[in-house]
Amino acid sequence: MCLSLVPFPVPAQAAAAPAAAPAATPSTVFGYADFSRQGKLETKFLAVPDAKAAGEDLKTLTAEPHMAGTPEDRKTAEFVAQKFRAAGLETEIVPYKVLMNQPKVVKVEAFATDGKPLMSGPRPEEVPGDPFDKNARVVMPFNGSSGSGDVTGEVVYANYGRLEDFDHLAAEHVDLHGKIVIVRYGQNFRGVKVYIAEQRGAAGVLIYSDPQDDGYFKGDAYPEGPWRPDSGVQRGSVQYLFKYPGDPETPGVASTPDLADSRRVNPEGNQPHIISIPISYRDAEPILRALKGASVPQTWQGALPFRYHVGPAGVKAHLVSDQDYERRTIWDVVGKIKGTDAPDELVVVGNHRDAWVYGAVDPNSGTAAMLESVHGVGALLKDGWKPKRTIVFASWDAEEEGLIGSTEWVEQHAQQLEHAVAYFNVDVAVSGPNFSAAAVPSLKQFVRQVAQAVPSPSGESVYDVWRNHKSEPNEHRPANAPSDGDVRVGDLGSGSDFTPFLQHVGVPSTDIGSGGPYGVYHSVFDNYAWYTMNADPHFAYLQEMARVLGVEAIRMADTDVLPYDYAAYAHEITSYLDSAKKKAGDAKVTLDFGPALAAADRFAKAAQKARDVENHPAGDLAKLNDTLRATEAAFVDKAGLPNRTWYKHTIYAPGEYTGYAAVVIPGVNEAIEAKDAARAAQQLGVLTQCLDRAAQTLGEAR
Repeated sequence: MCLSLVPFPVPAQAAAAPAAAPAATPSTVFGYADFSRQGKLETKFLAVPDAKAAGEDLKTLTAEPHMAGTPEDRKTAEFVAQKFRAAGLETEIVPYKVLMNQPKVVKVEAFATDGKPLMSGPRPEEVPGDPFDKNARVVMPFNGSSGSGDVTGEVVYANYGRLEDFDHLAAEHVDLHGKIVIVRYGQNFRGVKVYIAEQRGAAGVLIYSDPQDDGYFKGDAYPEGPWRPDSGVQRGSVQYLFKYPGDPETPGVASTPDLADSRRVNPEGNQPHIISIPISYRDAEPILRALKGASVPQTWQGALPFRYHVGPAGVKAHLVSDQDYERRTIWDVVGKIKGTDAPDELVVVGNHRDAWVYGAVDPNSGTAAMLESVHGVGALLKDGWKPKRTIVFASWDAEEEGLIGSTEWVEQHAQQLEHAVAYFNVDVAVSGPNFSAAAVPSLKQFVRQVAQAVPSPSGESVYDVWRNHKSEPNEHRPANAPSDGDVRVGDLGSGSDFTPFLQHVGVPSTDIGSGGPYGVYHSVFDNYAWYTMNADPHFAYLQEMARVLGVEAIRMADTDVLPYDYAAYAHEITSYLDSAKKKAGDAKVTLDFGPALAAADRFAKAAQKARDVENHPAGDLAKLNDTLRATEAAFVDKAGLPNRTWYKHTIYAPGEYTGYAAVVIPGVNEAIEAKDAARAAQQLGVLTQCLDRAAQTLGEAR
């Protein structure tokens, strides 16, 4: 396809897809008594995923905007289902009926103190030569879960909209009641920005992308480079997913099409009651330039070419948001390969398919990679292979609106998922060449070993390239524990479809991605043209991600002993407790960490003994695997976290004031941050019970 766009330099290592030859097959792999047969199977698999085919799938998936619940979204579901069936998967399209908004009217006007108009928007996204930005089906910039209304107020700038930013305004006696708060993207989940603004009395929120964070301050803007142009707008949900994700009306209950309306009314909800509108820095510039009041702290200064001020003097803004809320149908696509030995034990692989616009990077690089994984697995099926455990490939819908498709499926199948041995997620699969991963601690070494088995486009293994670049800040989900000297594998917070699997029902999970300079997130410019210019011109990294995802699935499906490293888990939990103890001391919150640390020590000793059994199993493997799987479930507390009971994992949850980033031992740490000693002590007790339960369960490993 010939594009009238400025070409972007192609990295040398990405100039062509690599040969299929994997890294040297290891003689031993954790979980296998004899890996030789599995090694040959993986070599066969690695030869199948094809870069060109992945690129063709990406082009098809991104041909039209396909927001959740639209006819174009349904077309992508049918395309994925056809690919699943062609590979030999037992496939169904699974509908859910969920509450979602689409915009009717979104309007922003700003006026100077004398009434002079400063701007009117949001203005269209456009750059010279882009072949996709004029499509009539491109949805106007808006926020999923935004409230409706018509409000006018003075504007106040609140930096990134973090808790500490709002606290600074309060300390400076800036009253936000009735104000329009303008914040920049970054540092926390956009829904948290709106959540705190609503708590502080704001009437509305404008969220813009500052060029310091993903625009020209980082490098050349699209189409000359990969960074956000001045008209680019980051759409996105502002659902309060830190309360619960999924259909707002049915927390804990699957929103199947036949669910009665009487069961769909939830009085608490997980949505804002105020207006939120995303805008470009082109539209934000005249507002910020005209703001008066105190000069901002230096850390609040962005990259627009003038000094920023807090306000509220200088600018009034008028916001109109008319959101069409309806119960709309969404479509998950689920393909299964039944296991031969343990069909009730599930290995689930998932990626979401819906996008705010075209979604070339987010999420359809992940979809294209998953489809080539399915292609490779299908080739093994045609060759006579069958997995020992059941493999489920899932294409989730409505992730962008609040992890809805995956959450409803998990809620529907919660009992069945008690036997799921892993969930492998891929979302933003490829925006560049830098591999990274996040996982529960028990699967971090598993991810590293998988990366050792897969060739990168450079010819080295994915692991070797990852290790050689480990000093670079390319973790897409940061780790909380101290480094063990190996490549860092991050922790799972939220913001993608692993959330319901791990944090609601306790399925051990991983998340992988390959990152790079990516300034067009959730904009019209996250399209096939941008992708082929900037991310992966020859689709070599789509091929790499297909291989990693597929090896994860077939290795876990066929393993003799579930490769859970609970010694690593115990080490990380102990480090979390040590950090929380220091935090409590600094906050002058008096707590007794002795029982929890003793329980962590008991868990560590049980984990070490279990690791010896895993390395040299001599008894009933099925019983051993049941014990290993039940240990992760021991970290799930049925009562859930205080004030957000949908989240039930006692070790990991999205933070109430971070949203995406993981808060470790969340019940304890969030109580300390709130200086609530009674709640912190109660949550320490819950954590101690879970650790003792995990130690007792793991102690039964034979």
